[in-house]
Amino acid sequence: MNILFISPEVFPFAKTGGLADVAGALPEAIAKKGHKASTILPYYQLVKKNGFKPAVFKKNIPLSISNREEFFNLLLLKHNGVDVYFIEKNEYYEREFLYGTPQGDYQDNAFRFAFYAKAILASIPYIGKQDILHCNDWQSGLVPLYIRTHHQNDLMFNNTKILFTIHNMAYQGLFVKDVIPYLDISWDLFTISGVEFWDKLSFMKTGIVFSNAISTVSKGYAKEILTPEFGCGLDGLLRTKEKHLYGIINGVDYSVWSPANDKFIAKKYDEKDLGAKVECKKDLAKSFGIKYSAKRPIIAMITRLAEQKGIDLVVNIMKDILKDSDFVILGFGNEKYNNIFQDLAKEYRGKIGVSIKFDNALSHKIEAGADMFLMPSRYEPCGLNQMYSLKYGTVPVVRAVGGLDDTIQNFNPATKKGNGFKFKDATNKALLEAIKGAVVIFKNKQLWDALLKNCVSCDYSWQSSAEQYLKLYKNLQNSKWIMH
Repeated sequence: MNILFISPEVFPFAKTGGLADVAGALPEAIAKKGHKASTILPYYQLVKKNGFKPAVFKKNIPLSISNREEFFNLLLLKHNGVDVYFIEKNEYYEREFLYGTPQGDYQDNAFRFAFYAKAILASIPYIGKQDILHCNDWQSGLVPLYIRTHHQNDLMFNNTKILFTIHNMAYQGLFVKDVIPYLDISWDLFTISGVEFWDKLSFMKTGIVFSNAISTVSKGYAKEILTPEFGCGLDGLLRTKEKHLYGIINGVDYSVWSPANDKFIAKKYDEKDLGAKVECKKDLAKSFGIKYSAKRPIIAMITRLAEQKGIDLVVNIMKDILKDSDFVILGFGNEKYNNIFQDLAKEYRGKIGVSIKFDNALSHKIEAGADMFLMPSRYEPCGLNQMYSLKYGTVPVVRAVGGLDDTIQNFNPATKKGNGFKFKDATNKALLEAIKGAVVIFKNKQLWDALLKNCVSCDYSWQSSAEQYLKLYKNLQNSKWIMH
């Protein structure tokens, strides 16, 4: 099969979150199974900053949008068995950030990602006919609509099937309806059964409505988004599509996320001998200006600083956390929380380390050096860091939602089974109790060693997930188009 992965971010070229890791690793896993896998994303400024220089594949490709002709360049870079294509249009993508600044989203995101969708379809005649277009998140939501409305008689797409993967329901790409005529979308589609969502245009809803099938990134989240609590207003629509909705847990690329071959950490180690983790902890403490102590665990977070991630809960109990533990956080997001954590770092100097940015090398140091990894999310479609943490012998403490609930089992001191700690309610009390429970086990070396052994023996490689996607792709090839 020929599969084109359509994702607005792909590791290692441009990343803001877990979507990039998935869009980087899954195509490689599919390619290793003998299929032709390609990815396509905008040529952001960040791609250049990260040191990648793709070659020009096709110059000045024309496309029509809003009754005017525009042009873009298609670039190509071959990476780990995958053809990675880039849409070059400096007017839209030559910016410091991918989707917006810390002050808010770019005002022209509707046009930026409508252009992205149009450019992808204009590129496919040069890339080659595809069996599957695997769209990811709202930024790719107009791709299936444009095929259905502008290319329905185009032989280049006559047998192409579309899978739309939801990585986070809360980010839907909502725009004022005034943009509709400028995006080549018919007003006839601005209905409750079409692209309209509370009198706005929803890119996410558009992707769901016009694709052959929908998937999301864990079985737990696939069930949760059918409910009002987690469906973000689209649960009713998703319930009508339930027989075409699939939950496939994300995998981990262990060539990148494994202490046995991690080039960023102080000393490599593996599941047979975790002894070098002590050196990694010392290195992490030094990196953040924390006084190293074998008796005090380092609790870590790598996260977007947003209330979805339970950041407010952590802030509320920070004083209690620091009684028995040290704390480090790497993240970037809401300016309010950026500032709060920087203030906490000054107030509790030597006990808390804060880095307000994205730093790939530091994220690896944290995974290797921390004793526990905290993910108190209000919702978490899949989560990747809890799976990275398991491999590094860094014990996850998580809220029992979505993929976190699927992958983490509560440690039972009596049976010595389980690979972490879970709590149910999104409250200060529940979070603090889970952390205190983890600290109690940390202080019992025999139990802690048993827990670490359970953690590192977990296998969440892409092997199984890629097989599930391939099965879904094959089923789609034989399916009829579903719409409304």
